[in-house]
Amino acid sequence: MDIKSGNSYPSCALSNFAPHPFEMDGVLCNSMEGFLQSLKFDKQHIQVEVCKLVGSKAKARGREKDWRKTQTLYWDGQEYKRDSEEYRKLLNRAYSLLFAQNEKFRNALMATNNAVLTHSIGKSNMKETILTEHEFCSRLMKLRENYKKRKGGGKGK
Repeated sequence: MDIKSGNSYPSCALSNFAPHPFEMDGVLCNSMEGFLQSLKFDKQHIQVEVCKLVGSKAKARGREKDWRKTQTLYWDGQEYKRDSEEYRKLLNRAYSLLFAQNEKFRNALMATNNAVLTHSIGKSNMKETILTEHEFCSRLMKLRENYKKRKGGGKGK
């Protein structure tokens, strides 16, 4: 199943552009895209503002900041190197919070059943994007798998 904001449900509802609010470290994020784009800014007050944005508005705001030269991202006053374990943990935590706090997102993910999730418009080189297709889709499938296991309806690999 190819995740895109313009596709049918549940694919569209899994897009980072979808308006799924969640809270991360006391900051309201109105979409995952808002959170992700906020990571490009080192000033916390700007991050808070970017986190309020949804969809293409969030994407456009993040385009202003080119983080690629330094490969450094930021959250809550802390620097994260793009290829670091700390950054991977930050992404894991953000997606886990979105899944736990937003019922519409959780329902959409569970509606994918056992479909392999893809994101054909995503990039694969982590030096070029703050979230690769693999990083995005594997997190979603892991959340889905773990939830099924907790609910007793999942099969182990």
